[in-house]
Amino acid sequence: MRRPKTRTTVLSALGLAGTAGALGIALVGGPALADPAPSSSAPPAPSAAVKPDPKAGHAQRQAELAEALATELGIDKAKVAAALEKVEAARRAENTDKTPPARPDPAKRIENLKTRLDAAVKEGKLTAEESAAILKAAEAGVLPAGGPHGGPGGRPGR
Repeated sequence: MRRPKTRTTVLSALGLAGTAGALGIALVGGPALADPAPSSSAPPAPSAAVKPDPKAGHAQRQAELAEALATELGIDKAKVAAALEKVEAARRAENTDKTPPARPDPAKRIENLKTRLDAAVKEGKLTAEESAAILKAAEAGVLPAGGPHGGPGGRPGR
């Protein structure tokens, strides 16, 4: 049976771009990394009222990717699947090790804001009344805390 060329091309590109290094490492590790008895339990069929399980869809896509890569590279599917799982586990471990950045001290934040507002008043960009109103709003907690993407709401303007 002949597969559509687009699907094969896309799967090959994904495989080569995303897992070439991991496959090399996994292949050096030998067959000990391969899962001897892959699980064949299928998730229950979703009813009309229940949304499909995203993890089941992910597992199916991973299996399809492993099969396509194995076919394209001429490697055993179990080795490819094991390499993909190893890379995914490393990514999960990497993401769980990250700690969120510490929130700035509110007093320091107000102090920095006051310094910027004073500079804006000196430059004539704001009046003293506008500066006082902004400072009052910040002290009352009306303004967002800020951050790399404009505060809790994400990037401004989006």
